Amino acid sequence: MSWVIKYLPEAKKDIQSLDKSQWSLVEKAIVKVSQNPLPASEGGYGKPLSGNLAGCLKIKLRAAGLRAVYKLERTETAMLVIVVGVRADEEVYDLAEKRIRKYSLDS
Repeated sequence: MSWVIKYLPEAKKDIQSLDKSQWSLVEKAIVKVSQNPLPASEGGYGKPLSGNLAGCLKIKLRAAGLRAVYKLERTETAMLVIVVGVRADEEVYDLAEKRIRKYSLDS
């Protein structure tokens, strides 16, 4: 069963700012993960984050240098994409923290 994929408005803009090949890679990865976005500890594809991003999970596209951060909405079986971007040190994770605070997504 696929989970519903939702995007923060800024995450949609993140994706639109990627070039076509990067966009295609991200789309495929998000669709794949949506099949089972649970944390790996629960048998899913998700890689949990820690610290200020505890409760969020990441998708790493290592070869492309891209990251996506998402949060599960278990009451709706939906995954909310918070940020997508090129891994530039910790920039993706800093943006994720800001957006989580902006939308009050803290657990």
